[in-house]
Amino acid sequence: MDAMTLLHERSSMGKLMGPAPSAEQLDALYRAALRAPDHKELTPWRFIEFSGEGLDRLGELFAEAEYREDPHIDDAYLDAARKKPKRAPMIIAVVARVTPDLPKVPKLEQVISAGCAAHAMMLAAHAQGLGAMWRTGHFAFNATVHKGLGLGEEDEIVGFLYLGQPGGRHKPLPSRDPEDFIERWN
Repeated sequence: MDAMTLLHERSSMGKLMGPAPSAEQLDALYRAALRAPDHKELTPWRFIEFSGEGLDRLGELFAEAEYREDPHIDDAYLDAARKKPKRAPMIIAVVARVTPDLPKVPKLEQVISAGCAAHAMMLAAHAQGLGAMWRTGHFAFNATVHKGLGLGEEDEIVGFLYLGQPGGRHKPLPSRDPEDFIERWN
């Protein structure tokens, strides 16, 4: 797949099935991520892989987060939280490992850099014929989840990348005219 086709045709795949990406495919994803823009070479990224029993552990962490927010929560909601990671055979949490108080590289820039790493992983997944979905949701911003994943006080979860084999059909891509998004100062 040439680069322009990849950039113009990448789309999210909500329905994913096994098998999980192979070691070679994952290596390609991570190598793509490590090419993200990185002011001052801070490498403000961390990746946490979940597969197999790791998905169950992540589901339990999600359920714990829900329970801590509302101890009277219905068991059905807790079960739903436990099942969320099972929507794919693998999830990679992309974390911005932030170095605070850098005047020339503010926190926002470091978080965006980690976001670029996540986007590069999505592109690399699509280029290899994998399905991928970038999800955040409230778990990405939840203190219980952050603590359970061992994140630092300044760290941010940029997203959870759900990865696997495409399990459905690609939805039609919306047609957008670039001119609708451009303001020119000539």
